[in-house]
Amino acid sequence: MRVFMTGAAGFIGTAATKELIANGHQVIGLARSDANADALKKIGAEVLRGSLEDLDSLRKGATETDGTIHCAFNHDFAKFAENGQLDKRAIEAIGDALEGTNKPFIVTSGTGLIAPGSVVTEDMRREVGPQIPRVSEQTGLAYAARGVRAMAIRLPQVHGSAGKAGLISFLVESARQKRVAAYAGDGSYRWAAGHNLDVARLYRLALEKGAPDGVYHGVGEEGVPMRQIMEVIGRALDVPLVSVKNEELGEYYGPLAMFAALDMPASSALTQQRLGWAPREIGLIADIGQPGYF
Repeated sequence: MRVFMTGAAGFIGTAATKELIANGHQVIGLARSDANADALKKIGAEVLRGSLEDLDSLRKGATETDGTIHCAFNHDFAKFAENGQLDKRAIEAIGDALEGTNKPFIVTSGTGLIAPGSVVTEDMRREVGPQIPRVSEQTGLAYAARGVRAMAIRLPQVHGSAGKAGLISFLVESARQKRVAAYAGDGSYRWAAGHNLDVARLYRLALEKGAPDGVYHGVGEEGVPMRQIMEVIGRALDVPLVSVKNEELGEYYGPLAMFAALDMPASSALTQQRLGWAPREIGLIADIGQPGYF
């Protein structure tokens, strides 16, 4: 299958590109820079120059291939609402180009901010609200009713490459700047986690046999306590571990404060059942605890 992928040169996209190529697929990766284009060529992918703002490049990639995976997203949380709208326009451009084709179209979402405090399952639907400006899931899945095999993959905190671990990478940078590893309250808040190689296999399996309107979770660990995460960060950076009140989180985390005190566990039981997928890579704490990870 010829697969068009946005974000193909990114942390998760690179792993997914390699997984697809290793299993007989061709990947055409969207690249906005020479560096990304070169990186894609080195791993055996073709290149389509363009960007999320260049909607014509998105339409071209989608119409000239057999399936599309949308991984790209601008994670500047100071512009979360603006970037959410950019993402929405990109998904609509691809979805409109694919209408009536029954081609697979996978968008990327997250397991967080769906039902904080509960273990999120694939059958729980994400609500629309001003506090959650990223609407990739709702926008993409709407095309299942328009003749597209539209699916969503929800990601937890994805780790697996030195210095990368989802939102945790931002927490590391905050700890570096503030010279303290801070967590909210007693640190019992949990974040689901998954390894990028496991996630890459999930994208491939969903592309090959996922169902229209299907939602799949790239979750390897249901919930890792925040205190354990910050203990690892504190040791790695040689900074003290401290508890802070919820109202003080903005001082430490800035735009990420909205996530820092949320309990966000998630399950992948239904994904494993429906796609025959199973996580098999190293866990979050063991991975980021390796010498030199950050």
